Amino acid sequence: MLGQMLEKVYGITAGEYMRIESYDAFRGNGFYYIVANSRGKEEEEAAELQKIAAHLTAYGDRNVPAILPTKSGSIIADWEGGKYCLLALGPPARQGQMRLGRKLAKFHERGRMVPFQVEKTARIGQWKNMWETRLDQMERVWSERIFQPASDEFERIFIESFPYFVGLSENAIQYLVDTELDEDAEMIDGGTVCHERFSEGSWGRQYVLKNPMDWVFDHRSRDLAEWARGRFFHNSRTCGPEIAQFFSDYRSIAPLSKFSWRLLYARLLFPLHYLETIETYYSSNRESIQKALEDRLIAILKQTSDYEQFTASFFATAGSPFASALPKPEWQANR
Repeated sequence: MLGQMLEKVYGITAGEYMRIESYDAFRGNGFYYIVANSRGKEEEEAAELQKIAAHLTAYGDRNVPAILPTKSGSIIADWEGGKYCLLALGPPARQGQMRLGRKLAKFHERGRMVPFQVEKTARIGQWKNMWETRLDQMERVWSERIFQPASDEFERIFIESFPYFVGLSENAIQYLVDTELDEDAEMIDGGTVCHERFSEGSWGRQYVLKNPMDWVFDHRSRDLAEWARGRFFHNSRTCGPEIAQFFSDYRSIAPLSKFSWRLLYARLLFPLHYLETIETYYSSNRESIQKALEDRLIAILKQTSDYEQFTASFFATAGSPFASALPKPEWQANR
């Protein structure tokens, strides 16, 4: 089916079918053609990401694929009700003993050099408005449900837990505002190529593949915070040494300013993990997905105290040279 898409939409003869990481792929003409979901990107966003990918490749990143246009010149292909992008890469590199902190820092340094104004995928400086909008939308959902019986267990847990996470969100937004007022941004704080949600597996487990459809243009602290959040929820008991090593490796390539550390911290404080679980539950109609999200919500609530402790000690854990000089929210001051 996807082989037909390559031939009809792209004019490429599909070769041997294979799977590369979680992607459908075809080998032929000396390339690996990787079929990627467009992730809801509009045509203009995808075109901008195509230019960013070409820039990173030109600056020496061999694991960034090219985004190929269709025969009609568009970046996003419509095929049997789905929207796709076609990525082309030489033989993908196998994951080795990769020091991910160093690799991410080098990726960010290349991303800083994008030689044109990024507009459609830019998120830098927009966190406050985006967080407030997200919180307002969820507050409306919560308000609609609070005065009627919960329809299921997930909804009951959501109704009971939401006020606590509103408090965390408001603290994070205030910390972000204070950061932007108190600290001067430095050269290192310019926008760069980041990911929607960077994690340990974002670039693959077996092969290295950096999918441009995962990218946004933002402050580097976005990726650092989301990686650290992910490691906490992967294993809250053992993530400390891993986080220390990662940040040490990262800072050996790109030292972080006080502004960077505080922006990173604001993002860790903002409970995206909770909000996304609620949003995904109410936007899904598959029972198996909803059950998994219910389990995830229960796990998040069980770890609220651990997560508070994680954020309270984060600067020290990550080895920030400014640890003693960086402020924390009032509720953390005595932890």
